[in-house]
Amino acid sequence: MSETLPKVNTHIHLPPNFSAFNTVDEAIDQAAFEGVSILGSSNYYDFTVYDVFAKKASDKGIQALFGIEIVSRIAKLADEGVKINDPGNPGKMYICGKAIRKFRQPTARAAELLGVIRNGDQARMDAMVDLLRQLFNRSGIETSIDAPAIVTQVAKRFAVSESTVVLQERHVAQAFQELLFKAIPVPDRSEKLSALFGAPSKSEPTDAVGVQAEIRTHLMKAGRPAYVDERFVTYEQARELIAELDGILCYPIIVDGMSPISQFEETPEGLVRRLKDLEIHWVEFVPNRNSPQVLSEYVKVLHANGFALAAGTEHNTTERIPIVPHCKGGEPVPEAAQALFVQGALDQCAHQRSAQEVE
Repeated sequence: MSETLPKVNTHIHLPPNFSAFNTVDEAIDQAAFEGVSILGSSNYYDFTVYDVFAKKASDKGIQALFGIEIVSRIAKLADEGVKINDPGNPGKMYICGKAIRKFRQPTARAAELLGVIRNGDQARMDAMVDLLRQLFNRSGIETSIDAPAIVTQVAKRFAVSESTVVLQERHVAQAFQELLFKAIPVPDRSEKLSALFGAPSKSEPTDAVGVQAEIRTHLMKAGRPAYVDERFVTYEQARELIAELDGILCYPIIVDGMSPISQFEETPEGLVRRLKDLEIHWVEFVPNRNSPQVLSEYVKVLHANGFALAAGTEHNTTERIPIVPHCKGGEPVPEAAQALFVQGALDQCAHQRSAQEVE
């Protein structure tokens, strides 16, 4: 990446979302250290953290962008078995609202849609935690933990109100990993994990992150014993919510971050056609998932077809990677792509600022 281009990132997650960062300060300090000038968050379903984010970013001379990430479903593609930008679930689409301007005082309709999403997620997490608790108890790891207890843990960890916590699968997997590590001594963990999973554990018995991933893979994914069907909103509802929040509708692209590339994204020309059919005109890459060659190919075609482009890193695991996006293997983002990502970030800033009174 050229040193003459600004450093920007339009997509991270901040606590209490599952995040690489324990505090907003950690995210801002790392961004400032790396010389990032624009930093965007795309949190799930609660925006309380954004006031702190805005102030901390401003104090460091960083422009904060506010966003939302929504999990939705396109029924027709699900019925056809077409994967979009989720590797495991046909029809499941992640969609983002960038530079949202009405997050402090959402419209009545936005509040209603946020309630539908949060209530659906809460019911699903309640059921999954119950199933995991039963599995752990049957395996000899006695626990009475429930979803509200995990919410309390998350709120305490990040020093936030419980009302701001939207439980994610990763929060739940972390809670049960911590239970197991507390109950089972290191020499016995691999055997216990293999019995619990019904398959050999591939993680080192002290690898908390690896065990969390295996809990999700072996117990929480579709077809596994603690899986509960996701309660999606439709793509139309997600689109409506982003409009009610006065944000930019933006599609997060995975491409070779999935193997094989999904049917929805398998060629840049096909992706252009499908996104235009959905009236989507913005795309956001997570370059860390992509080879420079594939990223450049898709960037070139999307840009030529009038799409605005952005890039982020997510930071939605505990791995503390750089905030400045890179391609797979730490390869730099090609300069032509980076220039377009910078322009996209600047355009989001302009949208966010364009109303005299956004609330």
